[in-house]
Amino acid sequence: MRILLATALAIALPVTAFAAMDETAPPKKPKCESGFVYDKNSKKCVSTNGNTFDFETLYQEVRALSYDGRYTDAQELLAMMPADDDRVLTYMGFTNRKMGNADAAMEYYSRALDRNPSNVMARSYMGQGFVDDGNVTAAIEQLREIRAHGGTGTWAEASLRTAIATGETFSW
Repeated sequence: MRILLATALAIALPVTAFAAMDETAPPKKPKCESGFVYDKNSKKCVSTNGNTFDFETLYQEVRALSYDGRYTDAQELLAMMPADDDRVLTYMGFTNRKMGNADAAMEYYSRALDRNPSNVMARSYMGQGFVDDGNVTAAIEQLREIRAHGGTGTWAEASLRTAIATGETFSW
């Protein structure tokens, strides 16, 4: 019964738009080896040692590395970013979850949400962690929170809804 209810709630809205965020599609594969970041200006890989990169460049590289399963490399870049930023905390949670550190992941997601309760990506990834753990009720609560914080129709909502319905979580 609980599974039927979860599925019904999960598919209540159409999966039409994985839109409204830059996380709408899988990132491109990283172009660089460990310790390097792709520099759009020079159009080549440059060492992370001694270079400063803007937040968005690092963030997009973190997404690409995470999608490629290079979680340790992603965490090295995250360490170069503001530790109290909610998006950094979200990806620290994501990479920890994918590396099998579920407790650490949930702690990072909670810290991200303490900083920004409207961070629908943190809620989506947290909910997907609950799906991984078989806690569909907690996942549905995160889905409700995503909607309550204006995330209806976003990739964050659609990916969690899909995870609840299928049991399959996403890698970006």
